[in-house]
Amino acid sequence: MAELDEEQAAVPLDDVDRNIIAELTRDGRMSVTQVAENVHISRAHAYTRIARLTDEGVLTKFTALVDPIKAGLKSSAYVTLKVRQHSWRELRELLRAIPEVHHIALVGGDFDVILLVRAVDNIDLRRVIFDQLQSMPGVLDTQTFLVFEDVDTR
Repeated sequence: MAELDEEQAAVPLDDVDRNIIAELTRDGRMSVTQVAENVHISRAHAYTRIARLTDEGVLTKFTALVDPIKAGLKSSAYVTLKVRQHSWRELRELLRAIPEVHHIALVGGDFDVILLVRAVDNIDLRRVIFDQLQSMPGVLDTQTFLVFEDVDTR
């Protein structure tokens, strides 16, 4: 089995690190002072830990979770792709350039890639799937699963 390179290697985490991650996952806008208070450590210690977690790539970005319906994205679907062998790297970059694609995962199983696609309506969703995804070089087949309700567990 191939060894993981440094970017893929797991970073050792202790309970304080895990608690900081849990707090910031719950509320990415939480101040360092509030994180420190919730985790029961000093502000300086929290600041140092958050900086280390960021530098080591454990915390990759701070972002807002958006309610897709309230943001005008009324149509969502998981779209699976079967792709030509060895086309993943090029395809990944093309998929990242589509604003309606909100998540991309390379997976094992009956298909190769699964996407979360969000669009303003079914007409827009159809445009993304038929005009953009199905016409990409390396895409052999797609299958679409409409989302009727989202439940965010974070």
